[in-house]
Amino acid sequence: MSAPFGAGPLRIITADERLREARGIKGVLTGTSGIGKTTQLLTLDPQRTLFLNLEAGELAVQGWPGDEIRIRDWEVARDLAAWIGGANPAMRDDQSYGPGHFARVCAAFGPATQLDKYDTVFVDSISVASRICLQWCKGQSQAQSDRTGKPDLRATYGLLGQEMIGWLTHLQHTPAKNIWLVGLLDRKLDDFGKPFFSMQIEGSKTGLELPGIVDEVITLTELRPEKGEPFRAFICTTINDFGLPAKDRSGRLSMIESAHLGRLMAKIRGPRPEGAARLNFDLPAAATAPNSPTTQGA
Repeated sequence: MSAPFGAGPLRIITADERLREARGIKGVLTGTSGIGKTTQLLTLDPQRTLFLNLEAGELAVQGWPGDEIRIRDWEVARDLAAWIGGANPAMRDDQSYGPGHFARVCAAFGPATQLDKYDTVFVDSISVASRICLQWCKGQSQAQSDRTGKPDLRATYGLLGQEMIGWLTHLQHTPAKNIWLVGLLDRKLDDFGKPFFSMQIEGSKTGLELPGIVDEVITLTELRPEKGEPFRAFICTTINDFGLPAKDRSGRLSMIESAHLGRLMAKIRGPRPEGAARLNFDLPAAATAPNSPTTQGA
């Protein structure tokens, strides 16, 4: 019997095959301006790392001996994602990231095997990527009102969300490569004057969906202990004492880790207890006490 919708035959991947697969780490590295996000490039192997530079912030890593591609427009950013991630068989030839797009990009850039030498792609930054994407969206016919022919802001931001999510999702599915997306973190106040943090990305859709796309969200911040000198560190877990955005899908990271991206990736790949043995399902004693706030009124 033929496969539905033209797909290939269904194949079950065995546990042994899945465990042998080489999987790259897909993460976001965020932090406030000037905290040293771009400088984390210096902690990576220059022979195995490709620097995608949208920020024009290479002064921070001047002298880094690795390879770099400079990006100034959205079409190049999209073509590079297709080149790095390969063809998406779910897309048609005339769609972005489909087999046709990938073939055209390889004809222009050369075979994608040129990228085999790189284990890690360091993208600086997603904040700038969203701005150049927005500029591109403003010039597209989909961003014009069908009735008046004038710019339609709602349609523009709808197209922006589609383009950015498609770009990020395609990079996230890149097999066997680490993808790190650098993003600027803003400190804001809510309606009650309470501070909160959000990534500086044009349009709300990308910022809301990004943490669900990637494996890791790491915030680089400065910590000031009661005693001793302030120091920089990574905040790595969703539940943390600082209200900073963070996420660790690997289950290997502590709330606070040293600010060294190379060592962080080594820890993510390190050993851990398998299955449910690595999880703690027990409530703390305070939460189960008869007079605790969590049990009152139950």
